[in-house]
Amino acid sequence: MKNNDNLLLKYAGFATQLLVGLGLAVYLGLKTDSWLHFKTPLAVWIFPLIIIIALIYKAVKDTAPKK
Repeated sequence: MKNNDNLLLKYAGFATQLLVGLGLAVYLGLKTDSWLHFKTPLAVWIFPLIIIIALIYKAVKDTAPKK
C-alpha cells in the first residue's frame, strides 16, 4: 500500500507542475506579446510548448529503467 501512495503523490506532483507551468507560460506569453506588440500571439504558443516538451522529457527520464 505504501508503494501505491508514493506513486499517487508522484503523479499528483507531476500534474501540479504541468498545470502551474502551463498557466505561468501562458501568462508570461500574453505579457511578452503585448510588450513586443506582436500581431500574432507568438509567445503564447511558444512558451507553453517549451514547458510541455520539458515535462515530457522529465517524465521519460524519470520512468526510464535505471542502469
